[in-house]
Amino acid sequence: MALLSRAVHLSALFIYPVKSLRGCAVDEATVDPRGLAGDRRFMVVDADGKFLSQRTLPRLALIGTRLDAATLSLEAPRHGVIEIPRDGQPDADQRQVSVWSSGDLTAEDCGDAVAGWLSDFLSTSCRLVRAGAAFRRPVRKVPAGLEASEVAFADAFPGLLLTEASLRALNDRLIARGEEMVPMDRFRPNLVVAGATPHAEDGWTRVRIGRAVLRCAGPCARCVMTTIDQQTGERGVEPLRTLSSYRRDARQPGDVNFGQNVIPEGVTGIVRVGDPVSTAA
Repeated sequence: MALLSRAVHLSALFIYPVKSLRGCAVDEATVDPRGLAGDRRFMVVDADGKFLSQRTLPRLALIGTRLDAATLSLEAPRHGVIEIPRDGQPDADQRQVSVWSSGDLTAEDCGDAVAGWLSDFLSTSCRLVRAGAAFRRPVRKVPAGLEASEVAFADAFPGLLLTEASLRALNDRLIARGEEMVPMDRFRPNLVVAGATPHAEDGWTRVRIGRAVLRCAGPCARCVMTTIDQQTGERGVEPLRTLSSYRRDARQPGDVNFGQNVIPEGVTGIVRVGDPVSTAA
């Protein structure tokens, strides 16, 4: 793989400990077979075990998350903080849950205390589950030549990469239309790359960051979540409306692409903000 230039580097890292809750920026992260360690290893589900998302419940965006070595902390406005063990618990109740077409996934229930806390804040009955020792979920669309991979509670792939230049190009279009710029958190990437050209990630097949090698698994089709302000939970029409005007997939016109899905390939390890990025097309 070729180093694009010394200016191309990892400029930000984000982990989303709980699917559809607010993420947190980190300076470094370990890449494991399921993506960034700690990313989307928890999920909020309804009484039937189906995942809850900002798509239908924007208020999820208001819940902040924090991870340390032993604990997941959740915090919500005027609702305080609650802590849950980060690692799997051998005596936890097992619950069958689903994420999109991935059904009958075995997850650990995180208990009544956090279920009550979440249900009260969200005004809907729900529970928190963890990807514990019994959890298995294969990636359904693995690129040719890559061994079978696993994913936790992310929509479909272990990671998402986006370049700063792609966001800058989108914001230029928004400004030209008289709209406000949007921040990076609208797109919930794990890995943000600086120094590349707009949408350069569309043509990458592999990415090396530090010792970790990631296989690009295709473009990320965006949805209504991009229109939800991650600080207020309020929904609008942008940036999806503007993206739709120039980022439609030629083969799948119903898809509006922005960013690149990635899967860890072979060598894993620690990635750090500032690491150089090398790619193969």
